[in-house]
Amino acid sequence: MPVKFRSGESIPLEMHKARMVQSLNLLPVEERVKASQEAGNNTFLLKNRDVFLDMLTDSGVNAMSQAQYAAMMNADDSYAGSETFYRLENAIKEIFGTAFFLPAHQGRACENIICQTFVKPGQTVIMNYHFTTTKAHIIRNGGKVSEIVSKEGLEVISGLPFKGNLDIERLRREIETIGSANIAFLRIEAGTNLIGGQPVSMANMREAVKIAKDAGILTIFDASLLSDNLYFIKMREKEFLNKSLKEITLELGKLFDISYFSARKLGCARGGGIITNREDLYNEMIGLVPLYEGFLTYGGMSVREMEALAVGLRESLDFHVIEQTPIFVEALTKELLAANIPVITPAGGLGCHVNAMSFCEHLPQGQYRAGALAIAAFIAGGFRGMERGSISEERNADGSERFAEMELLRLALPKRVFTLSQIKYVADRLTWLYENRNLIGGLRFTFEPKILRFFFGRLEPVSDWPQKLSEKFRKDFGDSL
Repeated sequence: MPVKFRSGESIPLEMHKARMVQSLNLLPVEERVKASQEAGNNTFLLKNRDVFLDMLTDSGVNAMSQAQYAAMMNADDSYAGSETFYRLENAIKEIFGTAFFLPAHQGRACENIICQTFVKPGQTVIMNYHFTTTKAHIIRNGGKVSEIVSKEGLEVISGLPFKGNLDIERLRREIETIGSANIAFLRIEAGTNLIGGQPVSMANMREAVKIAKDAGILTIFDASLLSDNLYFIKMREKEFLNKSLKEITLELGKLFDISYFSARKLGCARGGGIITNREDLYNEMIGLVPLYEGFLTYGGMSVREMEALAVGLRESLDFHVIEQTPIFVEALTKELLAANIPVITPAGGLGCHVNAMSFCEHLPQGQYRAGALAIAAFIAGGFRGMERGSISEERNADGSERFAEMELLRLALPKRVFTLSQIKYVADRLTWLYENRNLIGGLRFTFEPKILRFFFGRLEPVSDWPQKLSEKFRKDFGDSL
């Protein structure tokens, strides 16, 4: 919770204490350059032993609670009919009020099952904004994507509290133009992963779902980032200020035909699941779970993770748990804004998003501004962020580059992992980098996979700019790492 200090500052106060720690390693800057070269200038391919602060993602790296670790010792390790599964199922029913649950090993496995079941060749999926794997699954099943996020959602600087909202008028037009029979489903992601972790309001979801259901269109909710979105609904939507988090999740569970989530995000464990109140939809999907994931009472998850997830989901109804990422994102965002560094505003969930389009405006977009900034930030500070820009897109069918609407460096802030001093360190090194941003050069692919190239593609600098950046760092900081 943000607490006002006597100085007048409002500083996020951690409502937890560390009882288990992991050692970190901060390499000298020259070794950081070498590590980035060995990783093909792709932060996904960096070895974690070379990373000081891992801000790549919140997936699977949120800190678990003591209650979650304790629950793991209570696991029923059986292939079918495990009591662990029923404890997890009961937790989901309690939180979302849904009748049916299909387990999967993570969120993209849920997407695979949903898309194989409901996307037919030539159909369109309407959504507020895509996620990389979601879009890939839709396309591989012959579908296409129509994104109708509000125009403010693609604005870097804004005061709009719910930039992830769907454009309701565009939704009506899309349904009228495409035709209900040609729409596989409406998907809402709350909050939005690729455009700054921006939340979606309950009012917007209610309106969008009503329009879709009136047109006979299936509605699907990606709840992976629900924890952060719950915080924003409660804090920014007056109707819910005095309502409990459980009341909000129960409404969401009833609102959509199908919801799915990655437990690597929601619940601070590992795994995932699909939930619904409709038995007909459950029965359509059920056969794909043992085919791809495992039997219906484990679905690719270890029973220990399932026990931890059951506890973690219940902890997601604790306000002090769900506020942890948003208040730290806001703190880092404020630090960067004070240094005139271009970032997405208002501060959202998931992480702080640096606007590489402006930060590296001296680079052509075809030299991958966000990817270059991610490598430059690693060289400058040893922290690993994620490119959320053109590298995260896939090429057009004719082979031409598809440039992203936003070029972002995402600095994820997993729950209960980092300290305020580490946040200030990141801000300090990014400030130095911004002052020396003209030293940052571009990147080009040396190995480019056809699918999800951002995961394991390799790139090289277009010049010797990493060495020059390293030399300037050494000149300015001397022997300090």
